[in-house]
Amino acid sequence: MSRALSVLLFALTGAAGLAAFLYPFLLPAMTPADQQAGSLLLTTLLLSLSLGVLLVEVQGQAISAKVVAALGILVAITAVLRFLEVAIPGPGGFSPIFAPIILAGYVFGARFGFLMGTMTLLTSALITGAVGPWLPYQMFAAGWVGLTAGWLPHLARPSRQVALLALFGAGWGLAYGLIMNLYFWPLMAGGDGLSYAAGLSWRTAVSRYAAFYLATSLLWDAARAVGNVALILALGWPALRALNRFRDRFSFTWEAVG
Repeated sequence: MSRALSVLLFALTGAAGLAAFLYPFLLPAMTPADQQAGSLLLTTLLLSLSLGVLLVEVQGQAISAKVVAALGILVAITAVLRFLEVAIPGPGGFSPIFAPIILAGYVFGARFGFLMGTMTLLTSALITGAVGPWLPYQMFAAGWVGLTAGWLPHLARPSRQVALLALFGAGWGLAYGLIMNLYFWPLMAGGDGLSYAAGLSWRTAVSRYAAFYLATSLLWDAARAVGNVALILALGWPALRALNRFRDRFSFTWEAVG
């Protein structure tokens, strides 16, 4: 029962995220005031669903209390990395927070990765003061990074695991920006053939957005992709060993006697 409830909560979270990002292709344009109100609603909904998932997981003994503590520690550490990123900006869209989210999701699983992604972006935003209408979109996108990392196959050789994660980090370095631009693109106006306009067919909207992304964001996101690869290649295997050791030590299952 608890597993079914957990899956339902994740499905609701995913549906809310997809609706938030894809509305430009489905609905008329909305004003910045409308977007800010919707952002507050999305943040409340996402935080409530995430906490609900965590509560269901603990009650159903899918994860132990020590693993929940590990989630809190990893979120705090990664949020500090975000603070350092703000204090000392890297090139382009480079950010050190995605490598820990990917590694944790890969080791602890998709649900852990999703929670780490969403909670890291929320915590780091509160620390750095980067709270705004973009926050729930960042939380959704980062959560999806950790979620999909948990779906990757666990290869036999450590070198292949690190190579797979580095390739995965490169892909998400680009995909994160591709997804995130959707939250503000509908608010841009102009007749340059790149901006959003209400009433466009979905094919025209997708074509315009692709041109907009290539012209404005690709190089910025490429720096994030390269940074993810560099961090995972440099620190991936030691981090995987430490996380695997912790998981094996504190994870457990209940078995009925007799």
